[in-house]
Amino acid sequence: MLFERDLYMQRIIALIIMLVPGFIAALGIKLMRDTVFGVLQPPIPFLPLQFLVGLLFFLIGLGFVAGFILHRDRKRNKVQNRFKK
Repeated sequence: MLFERDLYMQRIIALIIMLVPGFIAALGIKLMRDTVFGVLQPPIPFLPLQFLVGLLFFLIGLGFVAGFILHRDRKRNKVQNRFKK
């Protein structure tokens, strides 16, 4: 019984860890979209910088999620030979 509860908590913590980069990537998409429509967000002084910040947020969030999936699939031996270490 104790083991099942610990496993449940581990899965919830892993979900929370995966949601944070997802939200960061979504914020990046929003910032880039706002730049295309000319909407300047308050903490950023001008539009090109806002687009670069949005692109950076998107790439960081996407890279973290993609790295997590690749790590998990490597651990389960479900990747092609070129992705194995």
